[in-house]
Amino acid sequence: MSGAALADLTGRRVLVVGASAGIGRAAATRAVAAGAEVVLVARRADALAGAAAEAGGGTPVAADVADAAGRARLVEATVAALGRVDLVLHAVGVADLRRLDAVDEAAWNATLHTNVVAFNLLVRALLPHLAPGALVAALSSEMAHDPWLGMGPYAASKAALESSLRAWRAEHPAARFTCVVVGATQPSDFGAGFTPEALSEALPAWVRHGRLREAFMDTGDLAGALLGALAAVLAVPGVGLEEIVLRSPSPVAGERWSPGAGGATGTG
Repeated sequence: MSGAALADLTGRRVLVVGASAGIGRAAATRAVAAGAEVVLVARRADALAGAAAEAGGGTPVAADVADAAGRARLVEATVAALGRVDLVLHAVGVADLRRLDAVDEAAWNATLHTNVVAFNLLVRALLPHLAPGALVAALSSEMAHDPWLGMGPYAASKAALESSLRAWRAEHPAARFTCVVVGATQPSDFGAGFTPEALSEALPAWVRHGRLREAFMDTGDLAGALLGALAAVLAVPGVGLEEIVLRSPSPVAGERWSPGAGGATGTG
């Protein structure tokens, strides 16, 4: 398992939503290895089973957080497995790659519902089951306040997610809400649905406008660093962690950059 030294999460009760791939999967497997009791949630039962097998523990729950019945099922299963929850890591995010003038109402609704509405409804359902001083961390994106070409609805949804985290923080100070701003990582399923045609237009524009880094972060390394920060704050109830920004320290990609140098679809 790559990444920094394991965080100490011995005895912590952790819920990871979006645990079948990418950062969510890497974080869930590392949380199990770090001694936590973990509930792993994702839509795809087969991929989730693989994540649980890789972790060597944890409780997998196949449920769609964007669906009311799925949310109810995952909350019920989480309470049954953990009782109260010390840490929620919400790593769900969907995106299309297309210009705004090609985005229809259904696509807007799907993006906003999955990336913003579902998260807020899940938090509402989990509130009675959060332990004192619990951390609720949600993944945002470096695009939230600097949209990339073709990523307008996704960027807007992440900006709305960040605003909702601030609202939860103001209204429910007994819990601690953390915004995790993430740059490009690999491996990732994030851009698996992007078409070659859309990428052929977007990639040169991203490079031209200084959006891409020469090297992406390793997903496992990022998950290890993130869990380390969250574990450290969990141990100090009087300290809040309002925002973490995790971005590759490598230079911005230059004109001679090619997709093979850093990958094309690992944006966060």
